[in-house]
Amino acid sequence: MLEIGSLVDGKYKILNKVGQGGMSVVYLAMNEKANKQWAVKEVRKDGVKDFEVVKQGLVAETDILKKLSHPNLPSIIDVIDTEDSFIIIMDYIQGNSLNKALEEFGAQPQENVIEWAKQLCDVLGYLHTRIPPIIYRDMKPANIMLKPDGNVTLIDFGTAREFKEKNLADTTCLGTVGYAAPEQFGGKGQTDARTDIYCLGATLYHLVTGMNPCEPPYEIRPIRQINPSLSSGLERIIMKCTQSDPNDRYQSAAELMYALEHYTEIDDIYRKKQKKKLFWFLTPAILCLVFAATSAWGYISAEGKKNENYDYILKNASSSQDYYDAIVTDPKRWEAYLGTEDYRGLVDSLIADGDLTTEENAVLAKLRGGLDSTNLQGYSTVVDALGTLSKENPEKYQEVCYEIGEAYLFYYNVGVEKDKYQTAASWFQYAVEKFPVAQMYCDISECLQNIEKYKKADQYAKLYEEYEALWSQVQKLMTDAEQFDDDLKLRVWNEIVNMVRNNATEFCEVSSQSDIADMLDSISQKSAAITNSFLQENITTLKENAETTKTKVLSVKNTGLEGGDTE
Repeated sequence: MLEIGSLVDGKYKILNKVGQGGMSVVYLAMNEKANKQWAVKEVRKDGVKDFEVVKQGLVAETDILKKLSHPNLPSIIDVIDTEDSFIIIMDYIQGNSLNKALEEFGAQPQENVIEWAKQLCDVLGYLHTRIPPIIYRDMKPANIMLKPDGNVTLIDFGTAREFKEKNLADTTCLGTVGYAAPEQFGGKGQTDARTDIYCLGATLYHLVTGMNPCEPPYEIRPIRQINPSLSSGLERIIMKCTQSDPNDRYQSAAELMYALEHYTEIDDIYRKKQKKKLFWFLTPAILCLVFAATSAWGYISAEGKKNENYDYILKNASSSQDYYDAIVTDPKRWEAYLGTEDYRGLVDSLIADGDLTTEENAVLAKLRGGLDSTNLQGYSTVVDALGTLSKENPEKYQEVCYEIGEAYLFYYNVGVEKDKYQTAASWFQYAVEKFPVAQMYCDISECLQNIEKYKKADQYAKLYEEYEALWSQVQKLMTDAEQFDDDLKLRVWNEIVNMVRNNATEFCEVSSQSDIADMLDSISQKSAAITNSFLQENITTLKENAETTKTKVLSVKNTGLEGGDTE
C-alpha cells in the first residue's frame, strides 16, 4: 500500500486513504505545484490473482475514459505501471455514493431522483453517441457519486464496452444482478443503448422506493404499490425502462429524457385535472360551439389537410418547425431534408446565411432523438423519422446524412477543429457507401482525435505517425476535389487551406515546406481559373487565405513535434 505523505511519480503527494475495494485502494493526493487534489487508485500486483487479466480490464477502463469529456464523468489524468502496482490518477470527486445515501436515509425524495435521472440520462446520451458508441452496463447507486452541489458523477467504467455493430453477442457477460438487463447474461444478443436504459430504470426504482432489486424478492414492482404517494408518471417510465424485451423499452436516451422532462403530463392526477378543466370549459362553451360549428369544421379540415399534405407544407415552409411538420407527416419521404427544384429543404434553410449556429446544431441533433408529433386527439408520440427513412429509402438516407455532414464541415464554427470534424463524421459514417469522400472526412476526424490523445500522453512517435496520416488525407482530398462542381471545389479547397494553416508547424515536420507551398499555389491557380461570376468573391477570399497560409508555412522553423529544437 502507498504510504501517507509519500510521492507518486514525483508529484502526487498522498494525503489519506478515502476508500478500499476488493482489488484496489483509493487515496486522496495533492499535486502541490498545481495546488490541485486528485484521486489515486492503486491496484497491488501481489494482492490480486490473475493480475494480467485485471490489468487488461483497468487499461480498457482508462482507455475509454481518456476519450471522454463530460461534466458528469471523471477524467483520467495519468496511468502509472510500476513494478509493484498499477496506479490511476483521476479527478477527485467530493461527496458520497447514492448507495450510502440509501443506507443512511432510505428512499430518496422523488424530485431529487428525477433530477439525478436527467443528469444520468444526459451522460448516457453522450456515451451512446460516441464513435463507436460506449455501453456503460453497470448503472447502480454504488457507481453514482452525489456531490455537495447536488449534481451527480458516474464512476467505475470497469464493465463498459464499445458497441460493435457486427457483433452478435458480448464477448463477456458483466453487470450487477438486479440492475443488469436480461441480455447482459448472454444468449440474447449483444448489449446496446437499451441495456443502459434498463439499468437506469432499475437504479431509479431502488432510489425512489428504497427497495434493492439485488435482494429478495428480486423483482421490480410498480412503485406505487410500495409508496402510493409517488407519481404514476414516474411509475410508467420505470416500468417501461425495465421491460425484458429491449424493443419494449425506450429506444434511446433522448427518448427517455423527453419522458423524464414531461413525467407530470403522463401522471394520473395530472390527467384527471386536465379532464376536469376540459369539462368546466366545455359546459359554458357548448352554445358558442354550436354557432361556431361551421367555421370550426372548416378549420379542422384545413389542419387535417395540412397534416396529410406533405407538399403543401413544404411549399409554404418558412421555419424549421414547418419542415418538422412535413417530416413527421410522412417520415418515409426525403424532400423535407434535401429540398427539390420547387422548394428548398431543412438543411439548406439552416445554412442559407452561410453559418450553422449552435442553435441550428441543436435542431439537427434533435433529428436523432426523434421528432414530437401530436395527432388530432392530442396524444403526443415520438417519430423516429431518420430511422424510418433509412429503412424505406436507404439511398436517400445516405444522401441526407452526407448533406448534414457537409453542413457541419463547411458551415459549423465551433472554434475547435477536431470537434467540428467529429460532429461531421458522426453523420458522414452513414454515407460512405454512396459517397467515398465521406470516408476521407471520417479518417481526418479520426486523425484529429488521435492527435489530441497523443498530445496529452506525450507520445511523440505516435503523434508523428498521425500527422503523416493527416497530411496524406489532405493530399487525397486535394486530388478528389477535381471531380466536384465549382462551388464544392472552393469549399473543399478552403477547408484544406484552413487545415494547413491550423497545423502548419506539424505538417512541415512530415512534409517539405516547398511541397506544402506548391499545394497552396495550386489551389490559388485552380480557383482563379473558375469563371463563375457568382463565386468571384469566394475565390478572392480563398486566394488571400492561401497566400497568407503559404507565408506562414514558409516562415515555420523546424522544432520537432515534441517541442524541442531539432537543429
